[in-house]
Amino acid sequence: MIVPFKKYHGTGNDFVMIDNMAGTVHLSDKDVVKICDRHFGIGSDGLILLEKAKDGLHFSMNFFNPDASKSYCGNGSRCAVKFAHDLGCIPTEVRFSAIDGVHEGTIENGRVSVHMRDTAEWRQLSDSVFFFHTGSPHHIVFQEKIDEVDILAMARPVRYSDDYAPGGTNVNFVEIEAEGHVYVRTYERGVEDETLSCGTGVTAVAFAC
Repeated sequence: MIVPFKKYHGTGNDFVMIDNMAGTVHLSDKDVVKICDRHFGIGSDGLILLEKAKDGLHFSMNFFNPDASKSYCGNGSRCAVKFAHDLGCIPTEVRFSAIDGVHEGTIENGRVSVHMRDTAEWRQLSDSVFFFHTGSPHHIVFQEKIDEVDILAMARPVRYSDDYAPGGTNVNFVEIEAEGHVYVRTYERGVEDETLSCGTGVTAVAFAC
């Protein structure tokens, strides 16, 4: 079966987008992993199936990480809104469902925005370490010179720690810059690597700040 797709990205966070409004695309976990593979597949930080929704919503976003696990994705949801609009499925103000519930999205002057749901959980672990669940779980570490951080070596023990078992967590390193700006590097679970951007991650960091 040939499945048409598009590639979208939100600030570098890239996704394979598939129109499944007709409900004819059925992918196995193995299919998802193969499609997202950057060497032997299309390559992406995730795969999104755009599907029909109930209860008067415009669409449902069925999001898969590259390991075929499911979660909510902030940048992915912005891409889903843009993809649906490009397909002619939706107006410029929409309501859609994702794994964590219902979201609202808007397109205005080419800018795509999505309203995040209330934070599900948060706690301060130390003076410089926080945890926020913003649709996906995020462990946040404030420190200096994060460009020098070996992000894989530092993040993976946290991502796989007993504290976050069994689902694990994303890990964000944050450096405070001048004039209220922050610099963020994110290790994403499911991708198991650093990504160029993470929407739920920067939302969590904003709360922590």
